[in-house]
Amino acid sequence: MADTVTEPAQAPAAVRHAEEVMGTVFSFDVRGGEPAAVQAALQEAVAGLHRIDEVFSTYRDGSDISRLARGELSVEECDPLVAEVLELGAEAERTSDGWFSMRYQGPLDPTGIVKGWAAERAARAVAAAGASGVSVNGGGDVQLLGTPGAQRPWRVGVSDPLRPGGLAAVISAAGTEELAVATSGTAEQGAHILDPRTGHSAVTDLVAVTVVAPCLTWADCWATAAFAMGSRQGLRWLESLPGVEALLITAGDEVRCTGGLAARLG
Repeated sequence: MADTVTEPAQAPAAVRHAEEVMGTVFSFDVRGGEPAAVQAALQEAVAGLHRIDEVFSTYRDGSDISRLARGELSVEECDPLVAEVLELGAEAERTSDGWFSMRYQGPLDPTGIVKGWAAERAARAVAAAGASGVSVNGGGDVQLLGTPGAQRPWRVGVSDPLRPGGLAAVISAAGTEELAVATSGTAEQGAHILDPRTGHSAVTDLVAVTVVAPCLTWADCWATAAFAMGSRQGLRWLESLPGVEALLITAGDEVRCTGGLAARLG
């Protein structure tokens, strides 16, 4: 889990909104821009989240993704968003050598990519309306765009999975126009991450993997894949990905980081 660390005064007026959707809460923190345009874009982004929930919910028998999994629809007959997500999921599977999967030896389930992709999509929609800074937190995974104020970077606190209420790190977006922070682990949802080779809960020495990357779609996927790999293989693989940094915490309270993570701490 991660939370945007708020800055003191001297920042542009903030528009904040929290929306319950997709089984979690999406929190928006929007800075700058023309108020009417920002509000309209925010409303459209929220409506987009509900549309995504309707299309991709595996708990709704009538959703496009449920009907596709049962063979009642073809991809071409589904909402166009389905083809987009399936293409992204296939790319994630190739990049991770199968450690990220939308099937896990079972029916089609793109849940592992949809939330991060939806939050990133919402953030970019609001930023396109002229906001100078946007933070969207989708259930603890955060997409940051722009800045919250002059010479004020966005900062995100990463929860310590072994010390409830504590922080394992604070990530700074200083020097970049877009940054995402995504965490996969057992602290919030238990052993919910599956090993795609077996279809069962991943057997791993890790309790949390936090990935820092420009785009939340990929940060979310890479955190899930690396968690399933375990600390040694996961760290080596994350080090090989361009523009990606990560913090891995083992059940034995050992902290492992990619070589460039220190530049993002603050």
